[in-house]
Amino acid sequence: MARTPIDHPGELAAEEPIRLLAVRDAPLSLDEVFRAVADDAAGGTALFVGTVRDHDRGADVAALSYSSHPSAEAELRRVAEKVVAEFPVRALAAVHRVGDLAVGDLAVVVAVSCPHRAEAFAACRKLIDDLKHEVPIWKHQTFSDGQEEWVGA
Repeated sequence: MARTPIDHPGELAAEEPIRLLAVRDAPLSLDEVFRAVADDAAGGTALFVGTVRDHDRGADVAALSYSSHPSAEAELRRVAEKVVAEFPVRALAAVHRVGDLAVGDLAVVVAVSCPHRAEAFAACRKLIDDLKHEVPIWKHQTFSDGQEEWVGA
């Protein structure tokens, strides 16, 4: 049974470092992700926040939507498990948004806590990079000139 965010997350570190994984059609919370990776044995916590920007490759973005395959959360877990196996992770969390987003909205939030900062930075970088490359979540962008594109499909 996976147990995810709790009031005193430090108690779970030895049992389950993967504390929060979700693909959801609702606004994301930095506080929720940060709380999920809190751990008394961690000396470093790295957090990455991906936001919707107003342009892409020189074109103005007018609208953006994310969609996902039904296997997205299972693939997110697989990616998280690889990070936990490679680094001394005390706690890990990752949440990706789907649905329609506006410029400035949070699209993805990932965090990792480890005994030391260098490990936390490296694990967080691997987590977001692998999530973007391996989890079936696709971005549909519409530009102000009417052009549109799918990214990651």
